Amino acid sequence: MQANHFLITKKDLHQTRFETADVPDLGDGEVLFAIDRFAFTANNVTYAAFGDAMKYWAFFPAASDDTGRVPVWGFADVVASNHPDVAVGERFYGYYPMSTHLVVKPAKVTPAGFADGADHRAGLPVVYNYYNNTKGDPGYAENMEDLQMIFRPLFMTSFLIDDFMADNDFFGATQIVLSSASSKTAFGAAFQLAKRDGIKVIGLTSPGNIAFVESLGCYDTVVAYDDVASLDARAKTVYIDMAGSGAVRRSVHTHFNDNLTYSCAVGASHWDERGSNEDLPGPAPTLFFAPAQGQKRIGEWGADAFQAKGAEAWVSFIKPASGWVEVKRHAGQEAMLSVYLDMVDGRADPRHGHIVSF
Repeated sequence: MQANHFLITKKDLHQTRFETADVPDLGDGEVLFAIDRFAFTANNVTYAAFGDAMKYWAFFPAASDDTGRVPVWGFADVVASNHPDVAVGERFYGYYPMSTHLVVKPAKVTPAGFADGADHRAGLPVVYNYYNNTKGDPGYAENMEDLQMIFRPLFMTSFLIDDFMADNDFFGATQIVLSSASSKTAFGAAFQLAKRDGIKVIGLTSPGNIAFVESLGCYDTVVAYDDVASLDARAKTVYIDMAGSGAVRRSVHTHFNDNLTYSCAVGASHWDERGSNEDLPGPAPTLFFAPAQGQKRIGEWGADAFQAKGAEAWVSFIKPASGWVEVKRHAGQEAMLSVYLDMVDGRADPRHGHIVSF
């Protein structure tokens, strides 16, 4: 049996290729997934842009060190199993490469799912190593698979950003500015932050996306990137950077200066404009790693309470969010490459949610 892989050159996200390779024989306790379909969003571009720094390339190593397989969230079916507790035909939601097949080694199997116990994934964040069995997932609905792939992993990051801010008393700020406000992670965070008393939520976006971002109802104010100077620089402010643009970051830091109480680096939708942080006014940008906040809360609340809080927030969010995007399905290598390049180059319409398959 052969598998198809979509490979990225790590140092140049525009350099891609498709590769065919034999599926390895299964060892004891291993399982073979056939990957059905997955979502592709700006979040996946962030995985690629921070692939080395955040070890995203480590989850699904490619044959050569200079190439990587971008992680995505999707659904796959078990087509072969050497594990007594994982049956052929079972369907799992989780973290996959942009490939047709994946071999995993289930550990700690329960009716709800399992963690991949493969040696190369040891030490990587548990949240990315876990596969949910659709039969044991109370949040699963077959007719909601597309929305789950598009929003669920992003919203968990959104949920944890909001929780991190509240956990730190919003760093003394009364307003929060989010760049790339049209991105799904940003407006998920804005949705959560909008529930907080005494916090003004401001979205920065490109001029062409202003109407869309305003229509979401999550932001108190929406301004174009070139209009940062119109914002009240006297208010204590937190910057949540989803775009990763060096020019926008410098503009925000310069405008708010000493009244910028925290600079939170989350995404890199503008991955090719990251720029330098040298001589940047205000606090140094600090990279936000969602699994770290998740592990902190699991330790404080317990795993069950953490899952319950996340599920409650998810249900609240997905009801309005389901009307904010139009799902677009794409099949085949040409379509996959087109979706990928549109996202990398910032051409993707934020109104669309993209589901991709080989």
